[in-house]
Amino acid sequence: MQQLIKKWKWRSSIYLLICVLSIFLICNWSVNAQKTVNNCRPQIIVPDFSKVNVSIQNQSCSIEDVTITQSRALQELAKARVLYLGETHDRDRDRKIQLKIIQELQKRNPQVAIAMEMFQIPYQDAIDSYLAGNLTEKDLLEQTEYEQRWGYSWESYAPILRFAKEKQLSVLAVNTPSEITRQVAKAGLDSLTPQQRKIIPPASEIRTDNAAYRQMLAKTFAQHQHSNRGNSSGFDRFFLAQVLWDETMAAEVAKFVKANPKHQVAVIAGQGHIIYGYGILSRVARRMPPQFSQVSVLLSLPQDPATNSNQPIADYIWQ
Repeated sequence: MQQLIKKWKWRSSIYLLICVLSIFLICNWSVNAQKTVNNCRPQIIVPDFSKVNVSIQNQSCSIEDVTITQSRALQELAKARVLYLGETHDRDRDRKIQLKIIQELQKRNPQVAIAMEMFQIPYQDAIDSYLAGNLTEKDLLEQTEYEQRWGYSWESYAPILRFAKEKQLSVLAVNTPSEITRQVAKAGLDSLTPQQRKIIPPASEIRTDNAAYRQMLAKTFAQHQHSNRGNSSGFDRFFLAQVLWDETMAAEVAKFVKANPKHQVAVIAGQGHIIYGYGILSRVARRMPPQFSQVSVLLSLPQDPATNSNQPIADYIWQ
């Protein structure tokens, strides 16, 4: 009898151990599965032939494609309070797509505003005067110092401004003045004058704690230094100037959205300010309530995108 009891106890212990191990494995699998779902969020590809492919950015995940109409994609974009149209500055095609998207959004919501990296904050009055019909395009270019401060083909951007003028849409100058970014890149924030500080966000809002963004920009900095185009005395200040650029644009967008709750804002900016949400997006989100909605759209993939296994490079890729 005692031997039977011992044998029963031994078997019970084995069964208990198996149960515990099974529970652990199931829980571990569940957690890993959830991590996979989080890491493999879809990004939506929008080809010119009016279809959208849904694919997975993470290379470790299996890729499945689904197609929907381009009009469905525009319906989804129309739901966001802010959408970012990330361009390559010397690609005229990008501006045509931006205009097309803005026109479609304006049909759904006449209160669309266009925030543009191409214009610097001190020149907002000139833009407003142009939109009101008080300045010619030539006057606008002269008074915003467009050629000196931006320089890319005006005829590429002009149709967007003309459409805004026709429909009486707000156009926001959101870029940091060139003098300020150059000064920060050379000598840091402390070197700015009180007048310059009024244009940018407070120092407490200029966050440089994104390690992934820092790593991504380190490669850009190295390329600039190699081509003798780097204008900072070191990477830390280069990074700070880039972040200042992002934070200033983000602050201007967030300020407008808060003051104009019925408006949707389309932000036109370079890809580098948008990819992975590191630049403007995360900094706008930080200034807005949790339920705030925004969407990023790249008009082409970067030639040499940074590796990031945790999130898609953008919500939409418009090819």
